[in-house]
Amino acid sequence: MATNLALDDMLLDEALKIGNLRTKKETVTTALKEFIARRKQLKFLELAGTFDFDLEYDYKKARNR
Repeated sequence: MATNLALDDMLLDEALKIGNLRTKKETVTTALKEFIARRKQLKFLELAGTFDFDLEYDYKKARNR
């Protein structure tokens, strides 16, 4: 899908250099993938502490079933 974007050239050039990438397209694609991965990690961290563990559960016994 062709899309025209007005991007900050200085940011794009810096990301291209830091990422050791060859093209602007590759840079934007990598940035989007990293952005999505980071947001998914943050969503997962929001779940921390929202459920209770069963302290009586014996995982070793469950393995031997």
